[in-house]
Amino acid sequence: MTIKDLEYFQIICREKSITKAARFLYITPQGLSRTIKNLEYEFGTQFLNRTTTGITLTETGQYLYDHLPDVLDSYYDLYKNIQKIQQRQNRVIDLISAYGILRLVTPECIADFRKKYPEITLQYREYPDKQVERLFSSKEGNVAFTIGPSNFQGFSSTLLESFDMKLLVNRKHPLSQKSCVTIEDLKDEPLYLESSEFYLHHFIYQKCQAAGFLPNIAFETSGFSLCHKMVKQNLGISVVVDFVFDDMGDDSMVLLPFCDGDYKWSTYMLTRCDDEISPDIQLFQNHILTWMNGIKTGKILR
Repeated sequence: MTIKDLEYFQIICREKSITKAARFLYITPQGLSRTIKNLEYEFGTQFLNRTTTGITLTETGQYLYDHLPDVLDSYYDLYKNIQKIQQRQNRVIDLISAYGILRLVTPECIADFRKKYPEITLQYREYPDKQVERLFSSKEGNVAFTIGPSNFQGFSSTLLESFDMKLLVNRKHPLSQKSCVTIEDLKDEPLYLESSEFYLHHFIYQKCQAAGFLPNIAFETSGFSLCHKMVKQNLGISVVVDFVFDDMGDDSMVLLPFCDGDYKWSTYMLTRCDDEISPDIQLFQNHILTWMNGIKTGKILR
C-alpha cells in the first residue's frame, strides 16, 4: 500500500465512480480497479460495492474514507516538514510569488542575489494572489510575495511597496470627464476585472456591496492586459493598478483616482511565524528590502 493508493481510493469515493475517478486521474479504469483490489487484499476486506451505475461503500470502506483526511494530512505535514529540513540543509530558498510582484522587485534583483550568493539555490513560482496564500498556508515554499492588505494570520509580513487602484476608462466614456470617481460610479457599468483568485477582485466586490449594489462584471480575467484591451475598445470599464497603466496605457484611455477612501494594492513579503528563519532567508529578505529601498530613492531604476 502507498499513499497514492489511498489518494486514489479517496477520489473514487468522491466521484462515486471508478470510471469518473480514472478520467480525473488520467489512468485506465482497469488499472484503477486493480489498485483498489490490491488495497482490499492487503486489508483483508471489501471496501467497495461495484454496480453497473457506480460504486457504494461497505462499512469498512466508509470507515477508511472517514479517517483518510487525518491520515493524509499527517503524511503531508510530515513530508513538508522533511522538505523544509532539506531546503535548509541544501540552502534552498523556495519563493512563491503573486503575479506581478517579481516585475516590481525586478528580475535584476533576483539575478543580483544569485550572483552575490551562488552557494544558495533560489527557485520561484508564480500564482494568483489567493493561491499563493493557500499554498503558503499549507507549508509550500519558505518565502512568499503576495498582495494585501489582508489578514496574514500565522505569517510575519513585511510591506514592500503600495500602489493606488484606479478606474480605467476610455476617453470617449462619460466618466472620463471626471477628475475623480467613487465606487457608485461603477454601478451598472460593464466591468472587466481580475478573477476571484486576486485580491483586487474581492476589494472592489466588497466596496460595491457596501455601497448597496453588485458590480456588473462583464468578464473575469487572470491579468490586466485583457482589461486594458476591452477598455481601449470602449466595451466597458476596469479597475487596475496605476503602475500597470504606466506600461500598458495609451492616449485613448484615462486613469481616474477614487475619492471615497483608500484603494491600495500593497505588496508584502511573508514568512511563517512558526518557522525558524534560516540565515539564508534572512540574507534574501535583507537583499529584497535593500533593493526596494534603492528603487524608492532612485539609486536603482525599475
